[in-house]
Amino acid sequence: MSISKRNSEGYLDITAYQALKIISNAEERKAKAKGRGYRPIVYICSPYSGDIEGNTGKAIAYTRYASDIGCIPITPHLLFPRFLDDSIEEERELGILYSKVLMNFCRELWVFGEDISLGMRSEIDKARRKGMPIRHFDSAMKEIRDEHESINASRMPNEQDQKELRCQHMEEKHA
Repeated sequence: MSISKRNSEGYLDITAYQALKIISNAEERKAKAKGRGYRPIVYICSPYSGDIEGNTGKAIAYTRYASDIGCIPITPHLLFPRFLDDSIEEERELGILYSKVLMNFCRELWVFGEDISLGMRSEIDKARRKGMPIRHFDSAMKEIRDEHESINASRMPNEQDQKELRCQHMEEKHA
């Protein structure tokens, strides 16, 4: 679980943070000592809307990659669209809420791909607010460590882009 420096009311609480970090590190060491490989839970952040079929296939590959290298991947956009309709704004917002709740149990956020969608932007913003480590991978699953190529330097959608993307998404769903 990601440990926040803030308490449930949003206030900075360094003492509790340090105590929880010590406990978490001790649990990791115990798991390793018992021969059970520690597997951190990672949140997979990748595009969904637009080319849903293609993006779902990529998300499956990213999830498999995380699993293969010893992590427990959480990929909400492989689960929630199975019973929530992304073209209905209320259900889309509910899916985003569910995803953000799941993020609280993750150690890191892993961002895949070169383009950052609206949903991804929301997840990245939440991870940053929580102080969660964020790792960025290109679509070939190669980690991007260069600051100029990372998500911090990627073109993020502005308000006008967001409106256009929503309209385009709704048109695609109803076409």
